Amino acid sequence: MDGYDNGGRPENQPKKRAEKLPGIALLTEARTILENPGSPNGYFGWPSVARLQNGDIAVACSGFRRDHLCPFGQAVLMTGSDDGLTYGAPRAIINTPLDDRDAGVVPFGESGVIVTSFNNTRAAQREWNPDKPDFMAYVDSITDEDEARYLGATFRLSGDGGATFGKLFISPVTSPHGPTALHDGGLLWVGRTFSDDEITRIEAWRVFEDGAMEYVGRVPPFCKNGARVEASEPHVLELPDGTLLCQFRAEDDLFTTCQTRSNDGGKTWSEPVQLLSDFGGAPPHLYRHSSGVLISAYGYRCAPYGIRLMLSADGGETWRTDVVLWDEGPCDDLGYPATVERRDGSLLTVFYAKDKEDGPAVIKQIIWKLTDEI
Repeated sequence: MDGYDNGGRPENQPKKRAEKLPGIALLTEARTILENPGSPNGYFGWPSVARLQNGDIAVACSGFRRDHLCPFGQAVLMTGSDDGLTYGAPRAIINTPLDDRDAGVVPFGESGVIVTSFNNTRAAQREWNPDKPDFMAYVDSITDEDEARYLGATFRLSGDGGATFGKLFISPVTSPHGPTALHDGGLLWVGRTFSDDEITRIEAWRVFEDGAMEYVGRVPPFCKNGARVEASEPHVLELPDGTLLCQFRAEDDLFTTCQTRSNDGGKTWSEPVQLLSDFGGAPPHLYRHSSGVLISAYGYRCAPYGIRLMLSADGGETWRTDVVLWDEGPCDDLGYPATVERRDGSLLTVFYAKDKEDGPAVIKQIIWKLTDEI
């Protein structure tokens, strides 16, 4: 359902390399932090990153896959204590019989951690992989009871800082990076409804420590030229004054990012506005630097393929867009960046990409900093 094939580049899009705008300075080249070379289960994608309560940096992603959509995916988590220089081995947190995809990791409260994912039906997996007998044999082994039990947006909760996790829960909404940790210690999950309806919606739900969820509100539909546009993959940031800033992916004949706000805890939201050009990139991940600058990172799936940023010094009222963080992707199977601040004020962004077009996707990270030219 991340649908990277739906974000294709129109033939008239320019292919020149994008100018790197002022506002950031790279401190490292992009490097691979998670791969499985030599194995058919070497595809990793859709990562998230966060700093846990003990100071460790945690990276979650979907891993040990064989392809962009395959039945062997699992949501894995790895951590490191040296501010993103090294990480331990990944461990599976969510591994249902279905295709476990986008992985979010969010610490909350004194010791809470939530890891999120979602999966696809057996029918979707058969549709994507009709010429792969090993895939089909595995999918055919999944029972009706298994699909009924595990299908959906999934999450597990930890009460000890991510050392151990409890049982699997099903959420009514899904988003690549999971819910938002609020200033009051709670969790608000703004996501796309997980349903078979032809028209999906973006809704806000409160998540409680026992796994229960409570409906809060709904984001108005985004319309362009009088038509409703498919909206998905939102991410939310709570600003210091309590305002909730939400950005999401909009697509049909688009592949772009839109924004909406809530001033009442997610009950009501402003009319969404488009921030980027029609093929400017998505989905977004929002982060607030200690300086107060807001960062929105997103994948850019036109040539030159890569990762771009939006920067705002006024709480998201205005944005400097199309700041190039990395533009060395060989194809458009990439994106889903997420950012965390390091102890020295620099920033670490993780994303997924391929090293060569016919190779597996891997998880990469790049370390950079903000400059004064915002």
